[in-house]
Amino acid sequence: MAVTLSERAAQHVTSFLAKRGKGVGIRLGVRTSGCSGMAYKLEFADEVPDGDEVFTSHGVTVFVDPKSLPYIDGTELDYAREGLNEGFKFNNPNVKDACGCGESFNV
Repeated sequence: MAVTLSERAAQHVTSFLAKRGKGVGIRLGVRTSGCSGMAYKLEFADEVPDGDEVFTSHGVTVFVDPKSLPYIDGTELDYAREGLNEGFKFNNPNVKDACGCGESFNV
């Protein structure tokens, strides 16, 4: 499978990278956190991380570390606006349960 971005998410990432003036893409992973066990981490990648899996979606390069890939394989990163809130949304088919606050999940 792969990790992908929606067209809307890709537009936002491309815009953010242009405003920063540097970066080769984004790095997506998971960390142990929250009441459900895991939380997503999303950061800019200024260089190609050694050993990461590399995906390209709508012109954006996405790097995923090998330890995180089993937990997020098949995930689509979207950018959503809901009322006054807007931000990235992770559509992860591997999630079995999520925290009520939406900050953590388990597989």
